[in-house]
Amino acid sequence: MNYHHLRYFREVARDGNLTRAAERLNVSQSALSSQIRTLEDRLGQKLFDRRGRQLVLTEVGHIALDYADRIFGAGEELLSVLRQSGVGKQVLRVGAPSTLSRNFQLSFLAPIIGAQDVEIVLRSGSAPVLIEALQSLSLDVVLTTEPPARDVFSAFVAHRVSAQKVWLHGTPQRMRHATLVDTLREEPVILPTDSSIRTGFDSLVARLGLRPRVAAEVDDMAMIRLLAREDAGLAITPAVVLADELRDGLLVTAPFDLDIVEDFYAVTLQRRFPNAVLERVLATTSAAGAAKPPR
Repeated sequence: MNYHHLRYFREVARDGNLTRAAERLNVSQSALSSQIRTLEDRLGQKLFDRRGRQLVLTEVGHIALDYADRIFGAGEELLSVLRQSGVGKQVLRVGAPSTLSRNFQLSFLAPIIGAQDVEIVLRSGSAPVLIEALQSLSLDVVLTTEPPARDVFSAFVAHRVSAQKVWLHGTPQRMRHATLVDTLREEPVILPTDSSIRTGFDSLVARLGLRPRVAAEVDDMAMIRLLAREDAGLAITPAVVLADELRDGLLVTAPFDLDIVEDFYAVTLQRRFPNAVLERVLATTSAAGAAKPPR
């Protein structure tokens, strides 16, 4: 098999457009089309169906693309391993959504922070971009609260590294109520958007027959921290998000069990040569059950 043909096929399959793929590969459209036909002749199967100007993978095309990703992924893995073996320090490349708690990220990396033989590279971005970087081996692990969907073709492994109970946190003057119902009826809340926490909270207030006053809806945990510190309302988060504020007494935790848990995952790719630093971190990071409320 000619791997140049396979590479050209992979680029066209990802783009779905022959012209754009040819421009990106710096070859003529006719030459690229010829290479694809040669690969189809070699395999004895049609790889694309044409729908207007778009090229759509056939069933065989999907299978071929899966194998192509594995083949070129193995090549990238080889380069990654050799690059690490050629330097004095080992490198761990970590990705996390910009909305993920910084305190959780630090707790995950705690086993190697300050290690003389390790360099940590941190990258933030959207979940799709980070997962794509993980697939291409530009990242070793992605930290998230929402693991990627997994199917028979997926090589992702989602390690649950922590399960944090969710509590109500706010300034001391907002904690004067005797019951959860009174608290939610009288105090405004700061809600995260589109998360397992939001789903759990919506279910809770529906069961209680309440319609809380919403001070803010935020998709960034750092902003939730700031709003809670500014006394905008009660933050609904795991304690790890507000660890510094709780430790310093700026915020306190209500003693009501919301029965909501947020899971934190370290998503990796199945690799024949896993990153030794990552293995070290995962070995020392236990899936701690639900955290107790801070005192």
